[in-house]
Amino acid sequence: MPQHVPDRVDRAIVARLQRDGRIANVDLADAVSLSPSACLRRVKALEASGIIAGYHAEVSRAAAGLGLTVFIGLRVEGHSRETSSLIEQALLAIPAVVACYVVSGTDDFLVEAAVPDLVGYEQVLLDQILAIPPVLEARSTFAIRTVLSRGPMPLEHWR
Repeated sequence: MPQHVPDRVDRAIVARLQRDGRIANVDLADAVSLSPSACLRRVKALEASGIIAGYHAEVSRAAAGLGLTVFIGLRVEGHSRETSSLIEQALLAIPAVVACYVVSGTDDFLVEAAVPDLVGYEQVLLDQILAIPPVLEARSTFAIRTVLSRGPMPLEHWR
């Protein structure tokens, strides 16, 4: 399948879907000045290309009882694909881990976790994260207040 090259119409579609992923196709088509069939074809192409990776419900962490967000920098022993894969699979299995990045600098991984409180954080850190064999060190930074935790992806570079 040829790679999809997004244009300004795709940008309008994706921008609108980022604000309201549940919008009806007919309303989306109207918002971007396309016929419903042309709009649906474009949305399907964006999905098939992986540009639209999926749809989900946004959950309020506070309302869900996850009042503490913590960023955990991990330093690991051994830098190989095998080690990285082992750590990644272990982190994917921890429900409190909501994001994970391989990073450069002092840390090797940056993990974002959402937990109810400090007791929950201690359990995740001691019983799950530090239990991953190659993990040597974990440094934590606690979020005091969230200013922005999500947002539409910037699409200005799509012409």
